Amino acid sequence: MAVKRYIRLFFIAIFLVIVILSLIIVWSINRVNVAEIDKSFQYTLDVMYSDGLHNSNSDMICWRGIFYLIHANSPFHLGSTRCKLLLWKSNDGHKWEKIKEFNSPGEDIRDPKFAEINGQLFLYVLVNKDFFAEPYRTLYARSRDGREWTPFEPLKGDVEGWLLWRPKTRDYIEWYVTGYWNEHGKSALFRSRDGIYWELVSIIYEGDRNDETDFEFLPDGSIICTARLEFSDSWLGHPDGSTLVATAKPPYKEWKKTRSRITRLDGPCLFAFDGKVFATGRRDYTNTGPFWYMGSILNRKRTSLWYVSPDGLKWLTDFPSAGDTVYGGVAMRGNDIYMCYYSSPITKDYPWIIGMLGQTDIFMLKCDKDDFRKFVRGKIEK
Repeated sequence: MAVKRYIRLFFIAIFLVIVILSLIIVWSINRVNVAEIDKSFQYTLDVMYSDGLHNSNSDMICWRGIFYLIHANSPFHLGSTRCKLLLWKSNDGHKWEKIKEFNSPGEDIRDPKFAEINGQLFLYVLVNKDFFAEPYRTLYARSRDGREWTPFEPLKGDVEGWLLWRPKTRDYIEWYVTGYWNEHGKSALFRSRDGIYWELVSIIYEGDRNDETDFEFLPDGSIICTARLEFSDSWLGHPDGSTLVATAKPPYKEWKKTRSRITRLDGPCLFAFDGKVFATGRRDYTNTGPFWYMGSILNRKRTSLWYVSPDGLKWLTDFPSAGDTVYGGVAMRGNDIYMCYYSSPITKDYPWIIGMLGQTDIFMLKCDKDDFRKFVRGKIEK
């Protein structure tokens, strides 16, 4: 009789756990979005693309006066051989024409990045064989007109096994790019004159499960970069999760480093404006353990705007966003700034894990340079 009673209690306990988890899921799915969007931030927002699938990992460039935008299109955030990249073109940043689809047969493809190098448009992508999305190398393609592209090929030089982010230049002679090692744990700076052969310049940082790394030039020619420090591969994050901010003066061999604990800047896109450096990247909305440490799949996430200085990160505002979000691009033309990113439905406030498995759309945020200048000055000087 005692055995039967314990079995009955065991199944009752299991039933109660299932009921409680179901109630939590229903509550989290229907939770109202409380993204903190500064009322003084002036912008317009459009849904650039939505088809019910998981659209993510976007980038954008204004090349020869025309906007090009690319993003992943997949069943979910995790690795999938069904993932493809959709390339779009626009004359005004509002109406878009799809001009090409890219894939890597038998593999997942993600994290596309544009660069203009020697008059050609380059596309860099990461390929992945793992369901949990662990890319192992960087490939490139290039185009002279934005429509016809060479096949994807491996890069040459010192970058095999490195996962490159977004190349940039100051003089249109030498291009630089940051990258992180495919097994995590270190980030580095590379240099090239043709966008294909890349030479190692220096190791930026080692340790702490070092991950996604982006950079920008400061007015004096120095480089400032951010790197995602995970500290653990736990799905529940880590209490030390944070962002590395590092700077180096030419020839970029020695790095001064600090750590910002305000967020773990996933999916960073650094850009320069008025002599300062800003970033779009992910913000963890809650960071309390043991289930909601920085980077936890149970946390709520935001696409946010950040000021990046040698002292660290300063949060400026959220964008309308929730669930699985960020990995965007920034392009400027005339007196306007265009910022693309992806997000789960912005009327709700899903935890990250639910956002990873559901629909996400590509958003386009546009703001006037004068309005942006006024806003960031007011926030930075406080």
